[in-house]
Amino acid sequence: MRLFLVSLFCLLLSAPLAAQKQKREPLTEKQQDQIEEAGIDPVARVDLYVKFLNDYCDTIKGLIPRAKSAARARRIEDELEDFAALMDELGDNLDMYSQRKADLRKSLKGLNESIQRCQAVLRGLPSEPGFELSLKEAIDSSNDLTDQAREITADQETYFKAHPDEKGQDRAEPK
Repeated sequence: MRLFLVSLFCLLLSAPLAAQKQKREPLTEKQQDQIEEAGIDPVARVDLYVKFLNDYCDTIKGLIPRAKSAARARRIEDELEDFAALMDELGDNLDMYSQRKADLRKSLKGLNESIQRCQAVLRGLPSEPGFELSLKEAIDSSNDLTDQAREITADQETYFKAHPDEKGQDRAEPK
């Protein structure tokens, strides 16, 4: 009975550890430093995220013509997962900045162009068993980010027409 209780205790302690999935960080330390340096400047931060998305897109595009192998599929899967996570992180930032009424229109134009380019790369990826799910998630994230950017662009066009004195600000000042 004692051995059973000890075994059960060990099993209960190890179960949560096995269930935890290692969270990947989509940005390198240098990229995180750049984001930090941009501080609370929404335009600079969005522009950096767009640059990093383009870097991922170029990396993924460069992996397409390589010979099919398990290592290539794993690398593409990792890149797609990081790419989707970065798009989701950018989406969270866009939500925050749009609520603050930060003028993002210039950055959103670059973001929309970048997303279209990246979606073309994602659609050009051959469907392979090694990364099908990651590809679907990346396409879903890019579609969500596209919709969000369009919605914010339309909202901002309307808002800044009604409030021309607030154009170019990092956030709307309380009146």
